[in-house]
Amino acid sequence: MSYPALVPHWIAGVEVTPTTAPGATPGQPSDSTTFEKRNPANDQVIAQVARGGAAEVAHALSSAAGAAAEWARTPVPKRGAILGRAAQLLREREAQFGNIVQAETGKPWKNAVAEVASSADLAIFMEGEGSRLYGKTLPSPIPNRSVQTLRSPIGICAAIMPFNSPLAGVAWKVFPALLCGNAVVVKSHELTPYTAVAVGQLLKDAGVPLGVYNAVQGFGPDAGAPLVQDDRVGVVSFTGSSATGKLIQKMVSERGVLAKVCLELGGKNPFVVCDDADIELAADLAVASAFIDAGQRCASGSRIVVFDRVYDAFRSAFLARVAKVKVGSGADDECGPVISRASLDRLIGQVEGAVTRGATLVAGGRQAPGLAPGYYMQPTVLEQVSPTDDVSQHELFGPVTCLYRVNGFDDAVTLANGTHYGLTGAIHTTSLHRAQEFIARYQGGLVSINGATYGAGPHMPFGGVKNSGNGFREPGTEALDVYTELKTVVINHVPGKA
Repeated sequence: MSYPALVPHWIAGVEVTPTTAPGATPGQPSDSTTFEKRNPANDQVIAQVARGGAAEVAHALSSAAGAAAEWARTPVPKRGAILGRAAQLLREREAQFGNIVQAETGKPWKNAVAEVASSADLAIFMEGEGSRLYGKTLPSPIPNRSVQTLRSPIGICAAIMPFNSPLAGVAWKVFPALLCGNAVVVKSHELTPYTAVAVGQLLKDAGVPLGVYNAVQGFGPDAGAPLVQDDRVGVVSFTGSSATGKLIQKMVSERGVLAKVCLELGGKNPFVVCDDADIELAADLAVASAFIDAGQRCASGSRIVVFDRVYDAFRSAFLARVAKVKVGSGADDECGPVISRASLDRLIGQVEGAVTRGATLVAGGRQAPGLAPGYYMQPTVLEQVSPTDDVSQHELFGPVTCLYRVNGFDDAVTLANGTHYGLTGAIHTTSLHRAQEFIARYQGGLVSINGATYGAGPHMPFGGVKNSGNGFREPGTEALDVYTELKTVVINHVPGKA
């Protein structure tokens, strides 16, 4: 499975290009045009991408609507078994999908194939949930009455993808949505377009009926907006920026028919180092938190908060490790490129702006030497940054982190909670008491004790509070709450008619 010269849509089980879109004259362009897809590792154009709009979205939704009812009637264990076959195919095609992820993101190879493995693990987990999908049996105070709850499919799911983990992004949304009996229309991120099409072929090979899974290409205003605004969509699941998440929620609220909205948004995640921490371990994990995937993780450790008593020792150990981070996309590299030239320019500008406002640049801050024209940025560390500065308050989504010095535990918690985000947080300490207090007082969806700020598994619910999310969690069994509706069933019987 090589990367195609033209990235199509995937609708009703076939590839759809601008010349094969509904209503198009064979051999003639439709209303859609194309746009370029560049490889972040070398700035080379690797494909043209079909630029979809309302017509392609309508085609995909009609396909999903036509297939949804029959898929919903398929027994849940059978839907799970299809996901199990998808997991097997993912593992068999690890190299193919790794190549796609690497071409789209520029990730080092080990990170690209790790994404394939984790996606297969999630498919296996959801296969198991097909034998459960539990509801409840409830007691009733009224004689001759029984009460139960059932999980029912919603209908059509709109799944709007991030760019940073294109295959995992599809897996987290599509696998539970399919298990729960929904048809899906994916809106690929325009910077990572082909992954969702390759998944379409894989799911077809695994046995997903035609029309149940569809993927459209294009930009948010062109393809995302008409998808979100269509009353046929019963659930919208989005991973991305807080600003776009709020816009999606507003769009859905203005529709004629409301829909469930699941938002997994940004983070400004604190990594707290106490004065009793294992400094060497903390330094290692702080580097991983800040720079894996070039910091393009909602769970990246972008604020490193260190007690005054160990600040100098930690700073020395941390910066020594930052200097050894291998930047590139090779087998042994750790920090790949950012996703686009625009992102690279934006990040450099944000660092320069922070310095003009009084921050001190102690590492990086520029494009990585010798790797141009790829979009590689040096691992970057800022110091003496105000907690209220823009780079302290806003998600940068790049290999940039800040060091903060605090007097003690209370100040660390205050700083940790001092943003509008609340996704993840880590604390390094040998004190059970401090750890428990941080768990209780940190306002976030995930707390890591003596670990990195990131971390997820197919069984783990992930999501945040405040501007990091709107209360739902993916994946884990909690994802079933996103993609099903609870139906309460009340059964009355008359004993004399038995």
